[in-house]
Parts: sequence; structure tokens; C-alpha cells
Amino acid sequence: MKLRILRIVLALVTFTILTFFFLDFAGLFPQQYFTLAAIQFVPALLAGSFVIVGVLVALTLVFGRVYCSMICPLGIYMDVVTWIRKRFKPRMKQTYSKEKRWLRLSVLAAVLVSYFAGVTVVVSLLDPYSAFGRMVTHLFRPVYMAGNNVLADIFSQFGIYTFYHTDIFLHSLVSLLIALATLAVVSFLAARHGRTWCNTLCPVGTVLGYLSTLSLFKIRIDESTCISCGKCAKTCKASCIDSKHSTIDTSRCVACFDCIDSCSEHSITYGLKRKKLASQNDVPVDESKRQFMGALAVSALAVPSTLLAQTISIPTGRVPFKRSYPISPPGSISADHLLDHCTSCHLCVAKCPCQVLKPALLEYGVGGLMMPVMNFDHGFCNFDCTLCTDVCPTDALKPLTVQAKHKTQMGRVVFIMHNCVVFTDETSCGACSEHCPTQAVKMVPYKGMLTIPSVNPDICVGCGGCEYVCPAVPFKAIHVEGNPVQLEAQAFKDEEKKEVQLDGFGF
Repeated sequence: MKLRILRIVLALVTFTILTFFFLDFAGLFPQQYFTLAAIQFVPALLAGSFVIVGVLVALTLVFGRVYCSMICPLGIYMDVVTWIRKRFKPRMKQTYSKEKRWLRLSVLAAVLVSYFAGVTVVVSLLDPYSAFGRMVTHLFRPVYMAGNNVLADIFSQFGIYTFYHTDIFLHSLVSLLIALATLAVVSFLAARHGRTWCNTLCPVGTVLGYLSTLSLFKIRIDESTCISCGKCAKTCKASCIDSKHSTIDTSRCVACFDCIDSCSEHSITYGLKRKKLASQNDVPVDESKRQFMGALAVSALAVPSTLLAQTISIPTGRVPFKRSYPISPPGSISADHLLDHCTSCHLCVAKCPCQVLKPALLEYGVGGLMMPVMNFDHGFCNFDCTLCTDVCPTDALKPLTVQAKHKTQMGRVVFIMHNCVVFTDETSCGACSEHCPTQAVKMVPYKGMLTIPSVNPDICVGCGGCEYVCPAVPFKAIHVEGNPVQLEAQAFKDEEKKEVQLDGFGF
């Protein structure tokens, strides 16, 4: 009983913190709680945080799949769905089912092959943490924000302005549909079959499952006292207990301890293996699993980070303008680095206070579906903001200081005079110049008292302020063209040279 209660408490704490971290649009949650996102298995692996991966593997080798029952938010969500289903349909019981090993290994192989082939969208779709993050960002968060707006209306009538209105908009239709499909499939499988998703489709569940066959602490059945009543099998959400033969498939057991609580004979225990004489009922060790996990561990440690340098070409004036390269978020180094590390959890999308990050469609190609990309329809990147780089759990967005962010050139400004209202309507504007933090856009004399924008792409950082405020319709007169590889803005190189020269004169 104590183990089950401890597991439930820890799981609920993890689930609540992670969920609210995605929901929190007002920055109420301290940033240190972001650690719970960083210790997720796939993000830690892609970030090269092998200390964290090693700790998670060690936990599994000692205690079994405690990661799946207490740390993984999608697994905890499935437990919540199963619990709710039991409240409405108490007669609906779980039954033992044999392991679908071919399916588990096939899915895992597909994930590994697709990742090394550069089609990282497969990893994004099946990584449990990222799937949960998309569900919260695109489905639960709008509901949470709508509730906040309702409270803002109610409280404002009494002169209380604790709550404030926030804009709700669709980040991406494709990501919304994928999140909705994920929610439907996961919820259905959890309601009908418990942890089926974890034990058949989840690559993390497969890896940790086979590792758990070697764990020191396991749930075991004492055959001498077991009466084969079947209560444990009916409560097993992983459908891994064969009560007729008093065996447990430890590769699918998620260490929820429900079976221990249900056993009236106290025949089920969790602990170290006790030495006993060999009997006909002993299950032989499957050496193929150990060999498989050894090969998998070598492959997992070989996850590459590829940085591909490309030349930059700024397109000449065209109407309408189409970007040649997507604008990847600050700290991403390049689109290639982003695709090698990002799992599309959309934490950066949810936390961006300027609402300039959205899930990509085909901007990065098919393999980069749902990766974060800069979009200036709803705002522009704050010159002093580094929040997306602070919260990224996979190191797809390298942490940046504010000073480093000021020097990072995500893209370069492009001006199309034939779209500018100064040229078409002969009216004064200058909004783009006013919003440029580096003076990459300046107003120069044009006709009479009119001035028109003049751009210097070398000192542009690609924040998108000019593009966002440009009033030209239907096609913007000024745009940001993405850099294949993020550079250092020339303006700051010039400033550094001036500082060195001034130091040389003793200033």
C-alpha cells in the first residue's frame, strides 16, 4: 500500500508541474521547474546529457520502469484516464495478453532508422514527452487561456484586475490535428487496454522495458502462496501478469504496484530476488534480450549532431516574396542542428511571450514537420528575450545570454520598394525603421519631404520587427530572409573593433 501511495504522489507532482509549465502563459512558474522537462529520456539523449540518461538507465536497472510510472507525463496521463474509466465502468477489467515483441521492435527500429535518415518527425510523433507537450500546447492551453479570459471579464466588473485578457490563436492546423489524433488514440487505448501504448508503440517504453528485465528490484509472485484468483491480472494496467502460471512479464511491467495492493494473500512482493532451488516453473532468461539491449545501447550513444554550412543568398525584389530559407529560432545554430535535436515538444512555442514561434509545415521539409519556425504574423522577436533557449530540453536551441542573443543573426532584411506605401501611395511611413533595434533599416530622402527605407542586411539580426509592423498589403514591403546557418551580426563585429581601437589609445 505504501509503495503505491508513494508512486501516485510522486506521479501527480510530476504531472502537475509539467502540465502547468506548458499552460503557464503569464510566467508564474519558476524557471527551475523546467528541470522536469530536461530529465525526460529522449530530450536528454538528444541533448547529449548522458549523465541524465545514465541516471535514468541506472534507475531502471535497479528499480524497474519507475520512469514510466512516475516521470513520463504521457504515461501518467494514461493512468489518469484508466482511473477515470474505472470510476464509470468498474466491471471492465484488464486481462493478460502476450507480448507483441515483433511490433515493439519494429516500431523501435523504424524510429532509429528514420532518425539516422534525417526524418526526425517519426521520433517527434512517438516520443512520449513531446506528444504530451503538443497535446497540452494545442488542446489544453487554449481552454486554459479561455478560462482565464472569462475570469478576467468577471473580475473586471468588480474592479479587480488580477487576471488580464490574452490572445488565443491557432499556431498550426496540422499540429492541432496531430495533437487531437494523439489524444484520441492514447485516451482510447488507455481506457480500453491500460498501458498498451507504452508497451507496443512507445520507443522509450521498449528500451526501458527490456532494460527492466535485468533490474534488481522486481515485482514477483510467490507460487507457494498464490491461489491463482486472478485479481492481480484484472488490476494490471500493463496486462503483463499471467495469473494462471503465476508469471510476470517484467519487460512490460511499469512498477505501478496496483497488483500488490489487490493481492489478498500477500503473494506479490516488490524487492530483490531470493535464492531458491530450481523448479519446472522457473522462467529461463532470454539471452536475446540482453544481446539486443547491448547493441541498442551502443547505437543510442552514437546519436550524431550534424552542422551543414551553406552559402547565403539574399533574393532580389519579387512580388510576392517567398523565403528561400526558414527562420529558425535563436540558438538553433542552423536548420540542420535543429532537425538533429528537436523533438517538437512545443515548449518553446508555448512559452514564447512574443508569439513568434509556430510549428513548421514543410518549411524544413517533410522530416522537419512540427519543428519550431519563426513567424511574424502575431509579433516580433523581443531583442532582449532568450526564454525559448532557456526552456529547450533537448539542446536544439543552445542557451544564449542576452548579449549573445543581440549578436545572433537569425536572418537578414530584404526590402521591396515596389510594395512600400511610400512608393505606391506617396505617403510617409517609417514604421519599419522605428522598430529596428540595430538600425539595419534607416529612412533616406526620397521625394520632397518623403523618406523611404534603406536596408543594411549585414547588421540585421532577423528579429522581424520591421516585417511585423509593415502596413503594406497584401504583400509586405520588407521581410526577413532566413539564414541557413546563424551568423554574428556585422554591427557587433564593428563595435568590437572600435572598442579595441579605443583601448589602444588609452580610452
